[in-house]
Amino acid sequence: MAGMTMSNPVAGIHSIDKARAESHSRLVEQMRRILGETICAVFEDPQAVEIMLNDDGRVLVERHGEGITELTRMPPQKALNFLALMADYRQTVVGRERPIVEGAMPPEFRRSRFAGCIPSLTPMPTFSIRLPTTKIFSLDDYERVGILTSEQKARLVAAIEQRRNILVSGGTGSGKTTLLNALSDHIATISGLDQRVVIIEDTREVVCQAPNTVQMLTDLDAGIDMTRLLKLTLRYRPDRILVGEVRDGAALALLKAWNTGHPGGLATLHANSPEAALIRLDQLCQEAGVPSQRDLIQEAVNVVVQIARDASHPAGRRITAIWEGGER
Repeated sequence: MAGMTMSNPVAGIHSIDKARAESHSRLVEQMRRILGETICAVFEDPQAVEIMLNDDGRVLVERHGEGITELTRMPPQKALNFLALMADYRQTVVGRERPIVEGAMPPEFRRSRFAGCIPSLTPMPTFSIRLPTTKIFSLDDYERVGILTSEQKARLVAAIEQRRNILVSGGTGSGKTTLLNALSDHIATISGLDQRVVIIEDTREVVCQAPNTVQMLTDLDAGIDMTRLLKLTLRYRPDRILVGEVRDGAALALLKAWNTGHPGGLATLHANSPEAALIRLDQLCQEAGVPSQRDLIQEAVNVVVQIARDASHPAGRRITAIWEGGER
């Protein structure tokens, strides 16, 4: 009809995408200005493991094999502003009613894992940023710096090659994921296209260079948790199943998967000893509403390797124990 104009839906979509990209760029730039060059440089450091802001304003950095050092200081108002930007990126808010912000950071910050809070949970704003691995440390590297003895390394290599399920146990910041990546690195060296590795995580931290690898991430906003992904994984023809960290009732689904034709998996768990790890695993299974699963755990978990911080060790941590169960 004369005088009638037709809207262009494609142009409209491009306009929305452009606006989102510009908004994202502005947010990232604001984040960089608040953090400053000194902190931003840490995200480019392959040795960096964690950035921590304490309530006294000190910013600390932990580097693999070097321990923790003071980096700089951050005023409380800057920290508050940064948490507000992180909340904005996570599409939430931070304030008295919601004093905690956590989740993956933007890709420009390596999608590092962020957790922070504001008063009154802490006297001043604080946060901790866990940086994903960019450099893979092999089992040879672990042996070279003395974290792993030659005998311990031989046992772990044999366990991987015999397709035994390995649980990496340790406290917070002990280096569980970095050790899991070293084990994963050995899997990659012995795997061809005929061996499919499926990795499941909440945030992307596990690295595997095997030629036939699929990586999956949970999406809690969409209702896709670890248990759901583990069930989906079984339709992906996995040979080995790797889980970044076992936290809840998903432990039951993992054990069932490991025990039904998918041996040779890896996972991490928070615990202070191999024995405590097995007890903790049972407790997590019971969160799925089932009774004790000791028999299933005994059948599915073949090796527990314990890693711990050790201030007296040059590398800052060491393997303290390796527990091995019965043969499959």
